[in-house]
Amino acid sequence: MTSQRAATRSMTSLHRNSLPIPDDLAVEIFSRLPSKAIARCRCACKLWSSMLVREDFTDLFLTKSSARPQLLFACQDHNRNYIFFSSSPHPEEEENSSSYVVAANHLARFPSSSYRLFGCTNGLCYGARPRSRKPVICNPSTGQSLTLPRLKSRKWFGVDNYLGYDPVSKEFKVLTLSMESSKISAKHQVLTLGTKKLSWRLVQCTTAHYSSNKWISISGVIYYAASANRSSANSMVACFDLRVEKFSFVNFGRAMHDSTTLVNYNGKLGLLMSGDAPGENISTTSKSFQLWVLQDAEWSKHVYILPPSWKDVVTKTMCFAGIIVGTNEIVLAPSLQNVLCYVIYFNVERNTITKVGIQGMEAFQGKRFNTYLNYVENVILL
Repeated sequence: MTSQRAATRSMTSLHRNSLPIPDDLAVEIFSRLPSKAIARCRCACKLWSSMLVREDFTDLFLTKSSARPQLLFACQDHNRNYIFFSSSPHPEEEENSSSYVVAANHLARFPSSSYRLFGCTNGLCYGARPRSRKPVICNPSTGQSLTLPRLKSRKWFGVDNYLGYDPVSKEFKVLTLSMESSKISAKHQVLTLGTKKLSWRLVQCTTAHYSSNKWISISGVIYYAASANRSSANSMVACFDLRVEKFSFVNFGRAMHDSTTLVNYNGKLGLLMSGDAPGENISTTSKSFQLWVLQDAEWSKHVYILPPSWKDVVTKTMCFAGIIVGTNEIVLAPSLQNVLCYVIYFNVERNTITKVGIQGMEAFQGKRFNTYLNYVENVILL
């Protein structure tokens, strides 16, 4: 800390004519700006650029952004061959109100050309171009993207991809599970972002299983739903510890509902699913939701009965977007946003349903959206 302050005073004295305020105060001011403004400030002068790419600044900005998580929408427009990212804040609750409108903030767009998006972690999004087998990392806050090296695989039978973040080492890691034949989970590969030479390395897994596209990264662990064989439903959760790069498995003890979504529930893994019969969609006829929380290798069950207002608000087939960290509100989005963009909030403590319209997304009406919760702006450079 002392050396950092000394370096700060030194930098300020060297550039006193350019920035006549202490660096620590300047960093605090910059950390309060939106990510778009940070990108412009980095281009303003060398002093600002050097300050705004420092690790202490990006950490501070991420900490402040994490205190105000947002919704993130990814819209794939095949006509224009782009993926468009937009964010919106969560609505501020008011008594006796069942509907709100919030404004969308358009972030960035990336060429989509056969691009498949897998998910988002800590402000970064992860996808791949299946034919090239080259995964891509993109940052909606900065507009940057990074194409990763080609995976070590001669054949391409099937692949699942996950992006995790370890808050202790402050490292992003990509985990890829690919099958080169009919063998299950034949190859497991890991890549660490931020290294001088990006490369895939093989990791061992002694438990044969089929992976899935249902996953989440929580506190340095990647969790994904898995099954023992191809014909059975997901009935266990694979856990990959990013720090030691080791696998472990937790048995769920039953088949997961088709609607199952992995969520962050107060820092613990949760399985959020419909309480209705397997195979039924979440719709106006839904009666309840279930949340199974993993704690000390045991599952605890929570059941939430939907209020009568559910039928009045929901008009389409819905899917879970997840649970908001901090408030534990359940958020759902239409499976296809072929009407004006909106999401549904279910406050489990008050047992209330709120419909929130997203203003500024009209140009994407009729397109398929991916909706992500707990999005934080991250100004780290790729």
